[in-house]
Amino acid sequence: MKYAYYPGCSLHSTSREYDISTKAVCQALEIELDEIPDWICCGASSGHMTSELLALALPVKNLVLAREMALDTAVACAACYSRLKVANKVMRSNGDAYRGEAKVKHLLEVVIDEYGLAALRDKVRRPLAGLRIAAYYGCLLVRPPEVTQFDDPEDPTTMERLISALGAEPIDWPYKTECCGGSLALTRTHIVAKLCHDILQMAADEGAECIMVACPLCQSSLDLRQAQVNRQYKTDFHMPVLYFTQLIGLALGVGNKELGLSRLIVSPDSLLRAKALI
Repeated sequence: MKYAYYPGCSLHSTSREYDISTKAVCQALEIELDEIPDWICCGASSGHMTSELLALALPVKNLVLAREMALDTAVACAACYSRLKVANKVMRSNGDAYRGEAKVKHLLEVVIDEYGLAALRDKVRRPLAGLRIAAYYGCLLVRPPEVTQFDDPEDPTTMERLISALGAEPIDWPYKTECCGGSLALTRTHIVAKLCHDILQMAADEGAECIMVACPLCQSSLDLRQAQVNRQYKTDFHMPVLYFTQLIGLALGVGNKELGLSRLIVSPDSLLRAKALI
């Protein structure tokens, strides 16, 4: 299995642990990622909020590069995934030189639908037994449904099926597609704190011990903002927020360094040691 890999800006900067763990897991599963040469920013989230033309031109440039590779495109960031999928939909109706030919898949789709959960279970060496995980999709992975076509937009189950395949327990909770406020991270921090507080509180109330994410913006909001949330709301959250690739890697027996666990703000070490997972 081979894919044109679009990492996007976050995975080469503030969320390098996502890129590191993505490559480590794909190597363990023998999924080949060929990074798109000379890729550029997709425009999320500032580009599409300021210019309709820019919102199309940036992702289309990457899609044209991916088309030249004659491979389906694998994307790890939900925001990048959204921008590329939106651009494809628009260009299929209005394009000329490019008409949305490049197929875009989130890495979750690659692992679950194309690699397959049965094959993944066979690779598990260290089941995540006893670990209660809240699957958090955020808003961009599943919406708008006519564009992403990624599971049910209100009650998706893709990540829960993955959690079960890894031997862990997915919790049932109503906030898995609520917005974390990622696009307001620098401009309306009080709103982000409120949204993150509500998500963290609901996850804790339902018995989650950690949160699984598939977007660097969501991870940053829920991980980095916990100290602010605790100050503002007099709470005491210490909820690890891990990328789904990191949790897959743990189950596959990939080393902690290769998964970038030390780069997380809220350390998962004590939780993972308590579960005999590190």
